Amino acid sequence: MKTDFLMRSLMFVPAHNERLMNSAVKSNADVLLLDIEDSVLPKENKQVARDMIFKYVTNGIFKNRIIFPRVNDRESGELLKDVHQLTIDGIAGFMYPKSQKGEDVYFFGKLLETIEHEKNIPIGTFKIIPLIETAGAVMNIQEICIACPNRVIAVAFGCEDFVTDLGGQHDKEGKSLFTARNMIAMGARATGVVPIDTVHINVHDLEDLERNLIISKKLGYEGMMILNPKELALCHKYYSPSEEQVEWAEEILELAVEAQKEGKGVAIKGNKFIGPPMVKMAKDILAKNELIRMKNISF
Repeated sequence: MKTDFLMRSLMFVPAHNERLMNSAVKSNADVLLLDIEDSVLPKENKQVARDMIFKYVTNGIFKNRIIFPRVNDRESGELLKDVHQLTIDGIAGFMYPKSQKGEDVYFFGKLLETIEHEKNIPIGTFKIIPLIETAGAVMNIQEICIACPNRVIAVAFGCEDFVTDLGGQHDKEGKSLFTARNMIAMGARATGVVPIDTVHINVHDLEDLERNLIISKKLGYEGMMILNPKELALCHKYYSPSEEQVEWAEEILELAVEAQKEGKGVAIKGNKFIGPPMVKMAKDILAKNELIRMKNISF
């Protein structure tokens, strides 16, 4: 499912923490993941988090921001309260944790549909970003991506739970995560869903973050979940088209249009044929650049 959301950076914010919520308002993260799940403890704080999100969104504090609360999983006893209270104007959708298989995401989609119907909200309004956190989820990635075709706009990799579930170990080179990162990116792209890379745990090691961003970009990821605002600049650098890429894309489209007008069928640049894949890549680059331009205007 194609999305018009800019998703270079998705920043987690513990929603019960007023100081961090206020800090998030000032950040330029593309998407704010207002957390009601793992970072919100003890359990009593989950209602505090819901109330805080509701207040900030309805008061217009997060106006023009893309908001995806991370809700609790279906076994928690908290999920219904999360979505019933937060299916409101100003919320784009929800990050759904512990998505093991397509059935889990289908269940969540149907829950959202029921609430939308009850509240007279257009069906399909609230989108879903499943969180891939287990070996089973990685193996089921395509099934998860197509479980709710009108809702699932992206999938995100949760490395910490994955490594624990796998019984593996983190290593400096990221070898323990490479296969899973590759499979998630390919599964997402194969189904028209945006792949979002895992968080970088060592938030103060920006050199290692940059190394991971280079790998992430090569694997086909569109963005990354982040834990700290200091990671934003590098994230946006690597997931944004460069000036050279934008110039290349504009030239490719101009040559393709010119060739079509002249009835040539195929344009040539630097002794290379400009085929449909290059034209599509150029269009994608310019579309993303336009989203970035529009965000910079409204921020």
